[in-house]
Amino acid sequence: MMELHNVSFSYSKQQPLIDKLSGSIRLGHITSIVGPNGSGKSTMLSLLARQLHVQQGYTTLYKKNIDTYSLKNWAKQLAIVYQQNDVAHEFTIKSLVKYGRFPYQNRFRSWKKEDEQAVEEALAMTGLDTMANKSLLQLSGGERQRVWLALSLAQQTPILLLDEPTTYLDLYHQFELLDLIEGLKREQGKTIVMVLHDLNQALQYSDDLWVMKEGSLVAAGNVQDVLTTSLVEDVFCVRARIDKGSEGTRPLLIPTGKVSREGV
Repeated sequence: MMELHNVSFSYSKQQPLIDKLSGSIRLGHITSIVGPNGSGKSTMLSLLARQLHVQQGYTTLYKKNIDTYSLKNWAKQLAIVYQQNDVAHEFTIKSLVKYGRFPYQNRFRSWKKEDEQAVEEALAMTGLDTMANKSLLQLSGGERQRVWLALSLAQQTPILLLDEPTTYLDLYHQFELLDLIEGLKREQGKTIVMVLHDLNQALQYSDDLWVMKEGSLVAAGNVQDVLTTSLVEDVFCVRARIDKGSEGTRPLLIPTGKVSREGV
């Protein structure tokens, strides 16, 4: 289990962006983090990834403080894909994805067959295998996002963090990506933590849900128990109803209008 213990973080000396947040992430499950803009979702993801460092409290993985992991050992545990990524355009898809094997390289270990296999599998899983030699300059925003996902898959970590992974994708490719993510959990036992804006995507593809507001965790638990109409109104200032759906399908959240933000 990954656990946060009274974690606080601020970009300045003003009001903390994340304030004394405690929570746990079940391994082998998909946890989605949702909340209004500015609630601290992406910052929380960066804290989990150790890209930002907590100013108070601590986080543990397997009951071990994450700050005690060496850089390479940490990179073997967890990979993160951000919403926006910058890299020199002269890279080809495959040459960039190869960087996912960095944690396994050192001066005593050269590129091996298992490294090549990991890269090929990552390209195939993301549908990039037939265009592996294309330059990043030739790719759409959605295709580039899939390249970064392939890089993280080549890293072969048990935990994968995704910051708004569907942002640059059309509707078809959104569901294709989310199906892939669900398959990674089901077939490989990966732990997935992702920031989402679409509450119905969270309902359909998550096991657990974290709901954040103004840097605090206001609700957490099984997604269908947490995501209620009253919570949507309190946190997002939107009225909604929930369609239970037919047997074997998950519920559908249907927004019906906004409510006043006065006093929120």
